[in-house]
Amino acid sequence: MFKKTALTAASIAAVLSTAAFAQDAAATPAPASDTSVFVFNTLLFLISGMVVMFMAAGFCMLEVGLVRSKNAATICLKNIALYSVAGLMVYLVGYQLIYGIAEGGFIAPLDLFWSADESDPLGVGYSANSDWYFQMVFVATAASIVSGTLAERIKLFPFLIFVAVLTGFIYPIQAGWVWGAGWLDGRFDDFAGSTLVHSTGGWAALAGALVLGSRSGKYEGGRVHPMPGSSLPLATLGTFILWLGWFGFNGGSQLALGTIDDAASVAKIFVNTNMAACGGVMTTIILTQVLYKKVDLTIVLNGAIGGLVSITAEPLQPAIWQAILIGSVGGVIVTLSVPLLDKLKIDDVVGAIPAHLFCGIWGTLIVPLSNSGVTIFGQLTGVLAIGVFVFFVSLAVWYALKLTMGLRASADDERIGLDKAELGLEAYPEFSPG
Repeated sequence: MFKKTALTAASIAAVLSTAAFAQDAAATPAPASDTSVFVFNTLLFLISGMVVMFMAAGFCMLEVGLVRSKNAATICLKNIALYSVAGLMVYLVGYQLIYGIAEGGFIAPLDLFWSADESDPLGVGYSANSDWYFQMVFVATAASIVSGTLAERIKLFPFLIFVAVLTGFIYPIQAGWVWGAGWLDGRFDDFAGSTLVHSTGGWAALAGALVLGSRSGKYEGGRVHPMPGSSLPLATLGTFILWLGWFGFNGGSQLALGTIDDAASVAKIFVNTNMAACGGVMTTIILTQVLYKKVDLTIVLNGAIGGLVSITAEPLQPAIWQAILIGSVGGVIVTLSVPLLDKLKIDDVVGAIPAHLFCGIWGTLIVPLSNSGVTIFGQLTGVLAIGVFVFFVSLAVWYALKLTMGLRASADDERIGLDKAELGLEAYPEFSPG
């Protein structure tokens, strides 16, 4: 009897010990295997890249909705063409200029035709092709910003030549300074590209707007003459698509999904990205109601984009309330900058300069608020260096195009619309007279 009781007690103790061990083991997750890290990191690049690629459709719909119907088809052509040009130029020279730069350098040696080494010899933990694709769609995003600002009066082929220069050389050189371990790496922080992508597109657009001039009749008689777009529903759809695309834009910039910490970081980035956009929207609704006595939908749409751009430089570190604050200030910037550009007679058809350039600067400079490892001096250095480089090189390219082949459509072409003048067709032929 005694032996049986002792055996039973020992058995119970063994079971309890095993259960406790199992509970401890369950509380301590096993490290990820090299295979799972490689697969999940590659998957993040591919899925995020596809979502960012969908932003090209968002930009297209936003711009189509904000231009007049006589230029809608031309905008569609420019957007699908600029995406294709970006892909070719990143393959030809761009990717090598970003990542072929020497540590601390200013420019990488020119090396044509990128090719992938899929053996992962460095143990980087992802497919080389997936990284190339993810970086390529970022470059295309910067080019899309330029398209909307210069709409309705720039000719097709000079625009595409500029896009080739921007995506093949201007963007990659400055991106290499930070993301390619160039001279700004370690001094300047830009998680997903408030400056490297969005301000870069904004500076190029501003330079083009100054060289190109405003649309005919926009600022005649010392007054601003509104030129309403063809479809606010399309513009709103485009904004929602861009909002969706930003989850890939910012979330994918974590660059890893193969561990618990990385997965948690991507989730936090999603939340902060979303809440910054919400802050931008609500701020613009309130401000336009106060300033104009009516809510301006076009400014509200750009308020969402301004909030998204603002959080892009650091979407991981802020608390949720900080993300809302950062996005809300982006909404303020958009609301106040749109009329400022009109006073300066800078014709930005879709409001890309306030939303991408100005909010990109703001988002970059506010990074030290939530990231104590970043200094305002370093952020200001990067903003100024990249801004000066992109703006003045873009200005030179725009002027060169203007002097050689001409930038601007003729007055007659602008009057009848670029759809008829350059494409010989119309986006909405059933609404045309005759």
